[in-house]
Amino acid sequence: MKQESNIDILKDCGAILHGHFLLTSGRHSDTYVEKFKLLQYPLLTDKLCKSIAEHFESAKPHVIVGAATGGIIISHGVGRVLTTRSIFAEREENSLVFRRGFAINKGERVLIVDDIITTGGSIIELIDLVVKSGGVIMGIGALIDRSGGKIDFGFPFYSLISLDIPSYEPEKCPQCADGIPITTRGRTGKK
Repeated sequence: MKQESNIDILKDCGAILHGHFLLTSGRHSDTYVEKFKLLQYPLLTDKLCKSIAEHFESAKPHVIVGAATGGIIISHGVGRVLTTRSIFAEREENSLVFRRGFAINKGERVLIVDDIITTGGSIIELIDLVVKSGGVIMGIGALIDRSGGKIDFGFPFYSLISLDIPSYEPEKCPQCADGIPITTRGRTGKK
């Protein structure tokens, strides 16, 4: 799938939002990609996961690893296409860990996947977790790279969509300086 058609998919799903957002990374941005507006469509999500899987098929991974929450869906979809195991890491005391009996065997070939990359922090944590577990990282795949390709993980990296969306530390955020309140997302009123 081409970058332009993938961006059109995001727009058609209403996944690209504009306002003043607090990102999971703690940074602020005037643009937010609400991945669950996209992930609510299983057939579309499967199509995107298939594109990631096809890109890494020749790497022959044994296991696909994602991080909770959106990464679980991507890991499962890519794993289904590649007919491999799919596991995920969860936050426990501010660190990503394998729970639920998940483990990586020494020497297993691993593909790490994620939904959206902003700073790459979660991917870096997953890299550390996989390496400590004895896995061999074959690559990293993502639906969306918000950094515009500026992050080098040290492994083959592929994203379906690369967007160069600026994000700021709160103390350097232009919208904070202008007194613009954080935009509330979703039905629950949570930020």
